[in-house]
Amino acid sequence: MQIDDDAKAEYWLRHVSYYRMSAYWLYFEHPKGHQGARFRSGTTFDRVTALYDFDRALRRLLMRGTEHVEVALRGSWAYQLGLIGDGHSYLDAGLYSERREFHANLSKLASETGWSRETYIKHYRDAYDLPALPPAWMVAEMMSFGHLSRWYSSLADRSLRNRIAQPLGLPETVLVPLIRHVTDIRNICAHHGRLWNRGFLIPPKIAQKPEALKNTLDQSATQAPAKLYNGACLIGHVVKTVAPDSTWLADLAAHVSTHPEGDLASMGFPANWHQRPMWV
Repeated sequence: MQIDDDAKAEYWLRHVSYYRMSAYWLYFEHPKGHQGARFRSGTTFDRVTALYDFDRALRRLLMRGTEHVEVALRGSWAYQLGLIGDGHSYLDAGLYSERREFHANLSKLASETGWSRETYIKHYRDAYDLPALPPAWMVAEMMSFGHLSRWYSSLADRSLRNRIAQPLGLPETVLVPLIRHVTDIRNICAHHGRLWNRGFLIPPKIAQKPEALKNTLDQSATQAPAKLYNGACLIGHVVKTVAPDSTWLADLAAHVSTHPEGDLASMGFPANWHQRPMWV
């Protein structure tokens, strides 16, 4: 690897770390077993840091998009569960398909509620003895997104899952696997991990409607590991549904076009992606 500025390289290795940077220079390495130099010809430290900076901005963009998915799901779950009974009916084991999973979720929620320092949770603990857990609209704001996704996906009533999914613009058959996928993306972004060419073991389900979304997705990318493109499109569809004035899709398209190596295929972007309906 060519290093033109030793002091700059030392700064990156000291403040970002060798190990974190190695995830980005791996892209420039020859495959294992290659005889000769470790890196492809023309590899420079500046190309590695440019890729790192691109990915850092990409993570911020995806975090912005996942926020819309997360907040919309929290609100819709709380609203629909709040319509059932007095707001505590989400605690009815009969609503869920797997009793064991319900009790695991309930135990985790009880633990989080007991330790929560949120003012509104503390107020509930101080003011009420029964039910022991707060109503749906409170716990929806307190629990982690991953935990919320498990409460939602384990609901036995498909029509209830669809009523929750409706404001996000997707059927529950697509939304349930999407929120698991979004949880993975969100966790990578939160921990500042490599995102751009990541392979996801849990691919999102490919929607067949509405037509614009169907024709924007890469319908051939159905197998794991899934690349970022389809997940980004589905997030974009939710953003467009819940926040029609958002510039998120345009901002993402503009950033993707600045990829320092021009390798959008490693992100799962089809060759004609910019001509597809949602990007036009």
